Amino acid sequence: MEHPAGIISKENRLYMNKYLLFCYAFIVALSCKQKAASSQKTTAAVAGGGCEGCEAVYETPIPFSQLSFTDTLPGFFEPGPKLMVEGTIYKADGNTPATGVVLYVYHTGLNGLYQGRNGDTGWTRRHGYHRGWVKTNEQGTYRFYTCKPAPYPNSNIPAHIHPVVKEPGLNEYYIDEFVFDDDPLLTQKERAKPENRGGSGILKTVNENGMLVAKRDIVLGKNIPHYPKEK
Repeated sequence: MEHPAGIISKENRLYMNKYLLFCYAFIVALSCKQKAASSQKTTAAVAGGGCEGCEAVYETPIPFSQLSFTDTLPGFFEPGPKLMVEGTIYKADGNTPATGVVLYVYHTGLNGLYQGRNGDTGWTRRHGYHRGWVKTNEQGTYRFYTCKPAPYPNSNIPAHIHPVVKEPGLNEYYIDEFVFDDDPLLTQKERAKPENRGGSGILKTVNENGMLVAKRDIVLGKNIPHYPKEK
């Protein structure tokens, strides 16, 4: 039976009500999903609490997959004390060697400055060219060769090497700096400053055939704020 113009049948009204109800439910569900995503984005904690310059870890000259557990920084071939640092990076349990962890290091040159070169780009302009990358092997081992850094000119801050850790499945974060136990600037006050992030960074060097050799083991997540418990 045909209906006069302007009159909606009972069946059509029922269909339209169902359609409007579906649209309303879809809009509500989408809104809830967006709010949940927004809440997750704003409340998600960053392991380590954030770090300016830590993103330099991604400026590797070769992909992470091709990194070796050992690296020789450019300063090693320059005049000055030679230094070799090695150790094992462990998982959060402090016993299991951590494989595939990238360690980025950078430091000053013999003049106490972060030395640059013409044409530097990216973080090299801030960190200088005394920097390098290693990735732990199956035994969790890392090693790098470089020159011993000098302290900042006219400063009481001890000589140090900056380290940044990038482990698989987690954002990059910094750990305690490598410092030198025999540094006269490493006073008791300075020794008390570090947060023991990743474990102590104080290096005790031994002279082996004209090269200073030191060891530092690192524990992932140790004293790192917002470090995920499941790791």
